[in-house]
Amino acid sequence: MTRFDLTPPEDAQRQALAGALSPEERRVLLQHGTEAPFCGAFLDNKREGAYVCRLCGLPLFRSSAKFDSGTGWPSFFAPYDDAHVARIRDTSHGMIRTEVVCARCGSHLGHVFPDGPPPTGERHCLNSVSLGFVGAGEPLPDPLGRGGAEAGPP
Repeated sequence: MTRFDLTPPEDAQRQALAGALSPEERRVLLQHGTEAPFCGAFLDNKREGAYVCRLCGLPLFRSSAKFDSGTGWPSFFAPYDDAHVARIRDTSHGMIRTEVVCARCGSHLGHVFPDGPPPTGERHCLNSVSLGFVGAGEPLPDPLGRGGAEAGPP
């Protein structure tokens, strides 16, 4: 069970957070877009810490679960907590995929595929613009005012 409040933001909170996004962040997070490969800010990030939802700040993936998939997008073999990432069947673009979204705010993160490394065999292929990064030991963002924590092990 997660130690984070997964209650969705109220409409006014969501609108305020969305208003602070760049046009590209809005396109990806709110309209289920995809950023171009090999250009994301976090593709080559090697720092220890946690990747958080760009909109609501929920921790989504740990740096220890990141790996180089060669696809051009940051990839992770497991979420920070399974409860933090929701999966949705995606039949767009003439294919069947599994979309991953933030379980708290519903923002689009990317897709998950069954071709990742052990121990999960999953490849969560994410858009850098969907994420924020918090270094190990730094306070996690708290844009919803629900109480902070540090970007370390639970």
